[in-house]
Amino acid sequence: MARYAEDTSVTSDRSKTEIEHTLARYGASEFVYASRSDSALIGFTMADRRVRLTLPLPASDDPAFTSTPTGRARAVAAAKSEREAEIRRRWRALALVIKAKLEAVETGISTFDDEFLSGILLPGGFTVGDRMIPALPDAYQGRPLPPLLPSGL
Repeated sequence: MARYAEDTSVTSDRSKTEIEHTLARYGASEFVYASRSDSALIGFTMADRRVRLTLPLPASDDPAFTSTPTGRARAVAAAKSEREAEIRRRWRALALVIKAKLEAVETGISTFDDEFLSGILLPGGFTVGDRMIPALPDAYQGRPLPPLLPSGL
């Protein structure tokens, strides 16, 4: 199965700019961007909330880039090019996700808090996801999954 934006030529910078413009169009009042070798961060303020979204970036020594599908070593330049293509693809995917979430809110399909809950910043600088996601395995341990439909339907 083909992955979204697998062959994109859109630069990461262009995707970042598109994300910023999308956020502004839907009413974001602030925008920040930061990066390091293993991740990038987009932050914004909207609907009386501050949101931080993290985009995981692939490691430069990942065998998906350093080796061919047959297992032969790639040249350093070729490995770098493969990694950059994957980074471009991930930025395109993030731009799509943000647009879809904001449009779902705008259309009334969902709420801002529902769409961005995991990334909402709490006092102290942690996100809701930072606090809740690690607790999920314990919450389910030894308990059956709840029914998808509420009783009485």
